[in-house]
Amino acid sequence: MTGRKRSGSETADDNKKKPRVQSLEAPFSFETERLKNFVRIGREEALAGTATRPVRVYCDGIYDMFHAGHARQLKQAKEAFPNVYLMVGVVSDEVTHKFKGRTVMADTERYEAVRHCKYADEVVQNAPWIIDDDFLDKNQIDFVAHDDEPYTIGSAEDAYGFVKEKGMFLATQRTPGISTSDIIKRIIKNYDVYVRRNLRRGYKRSELNVGPIHATRIKLTDFADETKASLTDLLDVPTERVKEFLRKWYTPISERVLNAISPPQTPPIEDSDDEVADLPGAPENNISTEIE
Repeated sequence: MTGRKRSGSETADDNKKKPRVQSLEAPFSFETERLKNFVRIGREEALAGTATRPVRVYCDGIYDMFHAGHARQLKQAKEAFPNVYLMVGVVSDEVTHKFKGRTVMADTERYEAVRHCKYADEVVQNAPWIIDDDFLDKNQIDFVAHDDEPYTIGSAEDAYGFVKEKGMFLATQRTPGISTSDIIKRIIKNYDVYVRRNLRRGYKRSELNVGPIHATRIKLTDFADETKASLTDLLDVPTERVKEFLRKWYTPISERVLNAISPPQTPPIEDSDDEVADLPGAPENNISTEIE
């Protein structure tokens, strides 16, 4: 399954506790009717394109924060044979949170994201974490597409092993350098940048789960960056000299502002109200003495 690895605690019994499976027609296709007499198409016939109906291929995943890697996997499955009807299974929040952890997007959002990918013909909502013969027969699936990495279940056997033994497995290739975890890592790595971005766009700090001290520190950094850019443009002085000047006034003012917001329990005697009020002047008041 794309974007997931099964833990050793998973068993086939867990599969029975999932919500009822439902299908959702994708907007770029026409859902094919279930066949009264379903006869599975073999690989040679599928490759030759001589079958009298589309080859029904199934692939599944979590598809959180749907990205190009997901789309390319679906493209590979869709183009595996000349005429493919692609069914995409998306696992529910209940099952995903139990085995994989929290998702960024809710399952309803993930269903819709996959549904609007042009390669998907049908979205299977509440897809099972582990597929079995009953699922394949009920959904009249000819082939199952997934990357070739073994996914073990509680008994340590490959969850797709029985599909491979039947000759129904289609191996897809992962797209290197992109994954949902990688995208989340980028956001966390540049946390302050994205908090600053959303504060600028009018979000309240409470909506971003940011404390007042952290929010003030970010705003001060933002102000310093804007001032640095303005001074560089206005005075046409080297960037390094502007940085050196800003460091001399930004550090004391930021410390005093933060101390005013959250003072220590026992303030030092020398920290008087006069000193707190007498903050360093704005950059323009000291430019000539510091930079020239």
